[in-house]
Amino acid sequence: MPQTLSSPRAAASAARPPGADAALVLADGSVFWGQGAGAVGEAVGEVCFNTAMTGYQEILTDPSYAGQIITFTFPHVGNVGTNAEDIETTTPAVRGCVLREAITQPSNWRAAGSLDAWLRSHGLAAVTGIDTRRLTRLIRDGGAPNGALINAGDGDIDLGRLAAAATAWPGLEGMDLVPEVTCRQTYAWDETTWSLGSGYGRQARPRHHVVAVDYGAKRNILRCLAGAGCRVTVVPADTGADEILAHQPDGVFLSNGPGDPAATAAYAVPAIQDLLKCGLPMFGICIGHQLLALALGGSTFKMHMGHRGANQPVKDLETGKVEITSQNHGFVVDGKSLPAGVVETHRSLFDGTLEGLRVEGQPVFSVQYHPEASPGPQDSHYLFQRFVEMIEARA
Repeated sequence: MPQTLSSPRAAASAARPPGADAALVLADGSVFWGQGAGAVGEAVGEVCFNTAMTGYQEILTDPSYAGQIITFTFPHVGNVGTNAEDIETTTPAVRGCVLREAITQPSNWRAAGSLDAWLRSHGLAAVTGIDTRRLTRLIRDGGAPNGALINAGDGDIDLGRLAAAATAWPGLEGMDLVPEVTCRQTYAWDETTWSLGSGYGRQARPRHHVVAVDYGAKRNILRCLAGAGCRVTVVPADTGADEILAHQPDGVFLSNGPGDPAATAAYAVPAIQDLLKCGLPMFGICIGHQLLALALGGSTFKMHMGHRGANQPVKDLETGKVEITSQNHGFVVDGKSLPAGVVETHRSLFDGTLEGLRVEGQPVFSVQYHPEASPGPQDSHYLFQRFVEMIEARA
């Protein structure tokens, strides 16, 4: 059972249960004891939860999780092992993870190794044996808290120091984490989506050229763009409009990414505003959607606990259809802040928040969720084709 401490001083004297070599300590003094997995070490960040039942390797490598500790609500994480294909970035940005059950040996024909070994190879600490239902309810009711996670191995666990670290962590609001995950130089991308029996393909006959601004881009988004017939040039997040236009793109893509969009806006919004003046087709996802809204004159705010999972219902307000979507975001565009000429196109059926927009009279649109479905359903794959159709209509 978790303990609740009144202060870091109380934490220092809390009893360590037999067999516990790991713990999660929240800023409010709550302590969740458990067993360590992955790398021996510590992590401090915002504690969130993800409700997806599959795709834990894609989740752990999503750059949008920079600064966060993930709690998996599905208890059996690790059963299918890990491999070199199901990753969204080479170097995970997540701080650590919390699991209900111990990591078991993998049982899947694609497994190349265990999750425990994979976590160790990336220096990621995890704690298992946690009452994740109780922790999820705490986050649901009180919002995403700051926390400190430790896998101590044979070492000591100083709860007072961990509680103080969790309390001192500044939180994601006002934090620009994009510099931690964006590429350092421009590169070309031609890999397409994975198929059973053949793996990933290559786009050998692209019909269009898209520049993708990398705020923390997931690989499967780039694969979807390539699979839709695009030659993709990926540029760092702070690339200016003149440099983007020098690549002579047929369209511009604004990627997903972590942190507070209002903080990233300082350098991202001026470039987007200049690009909007050129009339190029533009497509944004996640923080790319939020930055587009800020460039258009809207505003964003931090959500109570965010949307993270692969079962999020979203309604297309223009067709009436409902899509089941994959999502990972803790900030959202304020629908009431959209100026005239910017139309809300999609809405969450969980809490009514804005999930998509378009600009009247321009080939510009964006969505809050992840249509690349990695992990998650493929209901929204059509959005990549919509982007291509806008490019073709302008040609």
